[in-house]
Amino acid sequence: MTPLRRRMIDDMTLRNFTPATIKAYVRAVARFARYFHRSPDRLGREDVRTYLLHLLNEQHVSHSYYKLTRCALRFFYRETLGRDDVPASLAPVKEPRSLPVVLGPDELVRFFAAITNLKHRALLMTAYAAGLRISEVARLRSADIDSARMVIRVDRGKGQKDRYVMLSPRLLEILRAYWKAARPGAYLFPGATPDRPLTTGSVRKVCSRARRAAGLDKQVTVRALRHSFATHLLEAGTDLRTIQVLLGHNRFNTTARYVHVATASIPSTKSPFDRLDLTPRGGRRS
Repeated sequence: MTPLRRRMIDDMTLRNFTPATIKAYVRAVARFARYFHRSPDRLGREDVRTYLLHLLNEQHVSHSYYKLTRCALRFFYRETLGRDDVPASLAPVKEPRSLPVVLGPDELVRFFAAITNLKHRALLMTAYAAGLRISEVARLRSADIDSARMVIRVDRGKGQKDRYVMLSPRLLEILRAYWKAARPGAYLFPGATPDRPLTTGSVRKVCSRARRAAGLDKQVTVRALRHSFATHLLEAGTDLRTIQVLLGHNRFNTTARYVHVATASIPSTKSPFDRLDLTPRGGRRS
């Protein structure tokens, strides 16, 4: 490992970045350096601009990939190198506001019914029932299930923040049946070895197989289950502030987007067209 990479990692560690973020930022800066075949500390603002345009115009990367790369380069130049000239030139790209994928109750029932593996079924049911991120459900420990208080402790979620979410009585029954059959150790959903959790890649594969088995056309992911959790809470009358706390969102605007996908009140809302008096009143008709 080069001293420069070690310094960047140390800078992120001091700022309490998650291991996943550290890994992603280091990879982004390394890809930037490989593109020019030079050490990144010898590259400047025009090089950064050229690379970002390359990502957008030639690689056609997703907005999330571009945003991660931009944030990684901003951190590297500003914090690790102490240079403010490059970060000032990193213009953000307007994010497309696409609606999240949300499953209806019938689709969820169909999805869960298609999962025959007890561990996988408990895993994905937990993700939906508690609105967890993929990394959060993968890292759950057995001790995080607090049946006395009927809550689940989410340890070091996004931003290294702890929070509590509700423990559904129905989910508790499912987890108890799973525990009795599988006897997991420290991690509720262990990976290949009992002392390690499932990887997020393994969780994605489990979810993808379940979607195919259920025959659903929607792109069902753990994120979609989380979106469904939030949307269904909103449609049931839960206030946005409570949903924000349950999801662990820092910004209220992030939670407020679920207003755009909640549809329970739409059929009962009358269109202003229905209030128009269209009864013919005589005279000429066009």
